[in-house]
Amino acid sequence: MSTEVQNAQDREQQHVVPPVDVFEDASGITVLADLPGVSRDRLAVRVDGETLTLEATAQTDAPKGMSLVHNEAPHPSWRRSFTLSRELDASRIDATLNNGVLRLAIPKREEARPRRIEVRVG
Repeated sequence: MSTEVQNAQDREQQHVVPPVDVFEDASGITVLADLPGVSRDRLAVRVDGETLTLEATAQTDAPKGMSLVHNEAPHPSWRRSFTLSRELDASRIDATLNNGVLRLAIPKREEARPRRIEVRVG
């Protein structure tokens, strides 16, 4: 195996798959991804076609006046991809990061949402 191929495989193996919860209601889905130690500037959320990709790198900041002497998870890199249903409107994804939890609200397209049909008396 070439060194280049081995290096590419090593980089792939260094990523951690973040745990997620996915909820659905009539208006769309909500994805909650646990990304401890990740700040907004170290997070990338991308949509390419029907693929949603999350990539992030955690950073361990030592408290002021202290230095890190032991770290069991040194700067993990997170990566996870999802295939989006065609009924979802990827152009309107709303993303927020709060206390290490990424929240993605992905609305359904108007034509995919359930709607009530008004019945008239004729």
